[in-house]
Amino acid sequence: MAVASAAPGSIFCKQLLFSLLVSILLCDACQKIYLRVPSHLQAETLVGKVNLEECLKSPSLILSSDPAFRILDDGSIYTTRDLILSSERKSFSIFLSGSERHEQQEIKVVLSARENKAPKKRHTKDTALKRSKRRWAPIPASLMENSLGPFPQHVQQIQSDAAQNYTIFYSISGPGVDKEPFNLFYIEKDTGDIFCTRSIDREKYEQFALYGYATTADGYAPEYPLPLIIKIEDDNDNAPYFEHKMTIFTVPENCRSGTSVGQVTATDLDEPDTLHTRLKYKILQQIPDHPKHFSIHPDTGVITTTTPFLDREKCDTYQLIMEVRDMGGQPFGLFNTGTITISLEDENDNPPSFTETSYITEVEENRIDVEILRMKVQDQDLPNTPHSKAVYTILQGNENGNFKISTDPNTNEGVLCVVKPLNYEVNRQVILKVGVVNEAQFSKAANSQTPTMCTTTVTVKIIDNDEGPECHPPVKVIQSQDGLPAGQELLGYKALDPETASGEGLRYQKLGDEDHWFEINEHTGDLRTLKVLDRESKFVKNNQYNISVVAVDAVGRSCTGTLVVHLDDYNDHPPQIDKEVTICQNNEDFAVLEPVDPDGPENGPPFQFFLDNSASKNWKLEQKDGKTAILRQRQNLDYNSYSVPIQIKDRHGLVATHVLTVRVCDCSTPSECRTNDKSARDVRPNVILGRWAILAMVLGSVLLLCILFTCFCVTAKRTVKKCFPEDIAQQNLIVSNTEGPGEEVTEANIRLPMQTSNICDTSMSVGTVGGQGIKTQQSFEMVKGGYTLDPNKGGGHQTLESVKGVGQGDTSRYAYTDWQSFTQPRLGEESIRGHTLIKN
Repeated sequence: MAVASAAPGSIFCKQLLFSLLVSILLCDACQKIYLRVPSHLQAETLVGKVNLEECLKSPSLILSSDPAFRILDDGSIYTTRDLILSSERKSFSIFLSGSERHEQQEIKVVLSARENKAPKKRHTKDTALKRSKRRWAPIPASLMENSLGPFPQHVQQIQSDAAQNYTIFYSISGPGVDKEPFNLFYIEKDTGDIFCTRSIDREKYEQFALYGYATTADGYAPEYPLPLIIKIEDDNDNAPYFEHKMTIFTVPENCRSGTSVGQVTATDLDEPDTLHTRLKYKILQQIPDHPKHFSIHPDTGVITTTTPFLDREKCDTYQLIMEVRDMGGQPFGLFNTGTITISLEDENDNPPSFTETSYITEVEENRIDVEILRMKVQDQDLPNTPHSKAVYTILQGNENGNFKISTDPNTNEGVLCVVKPLNYEVNRQVILKVGVVNEAQFSKAANSQTPTMCTTTVTVKIIDNDEGPECHPPVKVIQSQDGLPAGQELLGYKALDPETASGEGLRYQKLGDEDHWFEINEHTGDLRTLKVLDRESKFVKNNQYNISVVAVDAVGRSCTGTLVVHLDDYNDHPPQIDKEVTICQNNEDFAVLEPVDPDGPENGPPFQFFLDNSASKNWKLEQKDGKTAILRQRQNLDYNSYSVPIQIKDRHGLVATHVLTVRVCDCSTPSECRTNDKSARDVRPNVILGRWAILAMVLGSVLLLCILFTCFCVTAKRTVKKCFPEDIAQQNLIVSNTEGPGEEVTEANIRLPMQTSNICDTSMSVGTVGGQGIKTQQSFEMVKGGYTLDPNKGGGHQTLESVKGVGQGDTSRYAYTDWQSFTQPRLGEESIRGHTLIKN
């Protein structure tokens, strides 16, 4: 595609770069300049040059009213984008501004396009071939937004090279044609001229991407669809505006000059990076307007302070009326306004001060935890913040700690209290010096000096009160000799009545006396000993014995004090030592003696050790360090206990004789030598039986029982008489005079119920004892099917059959009850006799 009036591309570039004819027609200075240029201008093309010095010398600002052109400092005019000039003239203005005299000049520039040859009309019958450059190529086109017409307005023309041989019909499609916004563009199908039907808003449509088509009458398309870009040129039709109508910034008071407060931003909907969106900021008004504290950078919109004298206590809020203007802030630019609120942050730049220079108050003596005064302060800083909250301090007059001052969190007042009782008899009044500061550290203002702490004086008058006795000091120490006998007098505790400064009329009582050593004089408070004072008593701690005393006046008021009796040590206890000592020979052949003296260090070590002559044969003593000694054997002694008498003497010669029991053992530790035997010398080793020894003892006991049982059985056999004949058939008589049944006796020979208790009762028979010695001996004979009692092995048999009354035909079975009824009476008698014999 190509514009009808434009020259071919390569020829156009050569003409533009090498043979561009720039005609500068100068009329009157600062009026109009006419330039003749090609109808198609590419971006960054030199259009012409004007002499700016003739209009305004040394201009500080050079601006173009048309963003399609930019002006250099030397007056050169360049295009910023591709331009296609129609047959009408195009004009724009150059604005010049001077910084010294604030002068402004305008130069009008008029551009006129060169005439091009008219295109040749197309005829289908023209068959002559001519070599020419292809014209079906995309060339950008542009339209000015908000154009006033007239409409339809010609945009550009597209042509196809195929029109030389065919009748071509042209058409377009895309946004603005058959898409939203509809019917904005149309094309003449015979000529290829594109027209716009109405004005366009660039902020809605920056450009339109169309496609052009070339077809023959029969629908043949000799060309590919041609992309057409129609750009909408920006017009300065939108004023800039602040993003937020109301903006709030904060800045500390007393801040330095040049402190950044905040940055304001504005938006312009026109085309970015053009003069239409080059914004400038300025402050139109400050409320309150005096003095001026703020400034704004015209390009960035950053607000800064211009003075260091911002004082919140004078004005805590400022308002700035801001303006933002496009076209680089030129008067013809569009503008808008907004409001900025600046709040000052509080700083602790005002010290607190008392509302009164001095205060007077009073309090009764001996009162504690009582409020006596409230002090108010004033502070100009922000209330209920650390910058205004007060902290009170007592600077002088409270050396004894009688007073305390604190801050009431609700009222910020200083509350003075008495925390320790005051004494009217000591001081009639107390003068305090009180200071006050803030919780926050003081912030020095730029125009002020660092203040000193605000102080005031408080006079506290003490009111006299009739009070009880005073025990002063609360603890009194007296000296006494260790071992002081009973009935001795000691100076006691003395209390005073503060009103009379004497102890008359006071009565004393004893509250605490753990071991009842003393009695107290009711009138004087002096002590009398009831026992011998012993420093080594368990009730004495650190040589001190404590007694609690109460003093009571006539109306019952009292005070309590403590009397400490300090006992001076007396050497009345000789050294003591443990009476039992153990020596393990396999480890060490000596023992260490460590005596203890209950007396104090002055009456204790060094000790002297002496061995009695009777023990020096086997023992010897070695002095070690004055506190211990070593008892050593002269030769290895037998393992036994020995009595060793020794003497121990302290530093002042108080001696004591001790008889030590020394145990000599073969042990690893001394505790293994300790036993519970009655005799100290009877040392018996512990016997531990092993399992084989226990087994041998059990087997021996079993064997002894067997022997006794055998003897019993033999004795019982001799006393039993036979009751059955020997020749009974099928009896299989087995006579046995041994201790028990023989090996030939089997289970078949004895047919008795398996009841262990009954068998034992019937089978065990004991020899009878009559008079002196054993009279007879019974024996048992086992037969198959029954028993025979044979006392003489001869006649006179008495059988079970004779007892039962049955014949001899059935002697193979007898009931157990028959056997028991036959033998039980006889065995019972013999058992009694046998037991009697055994006991004898």
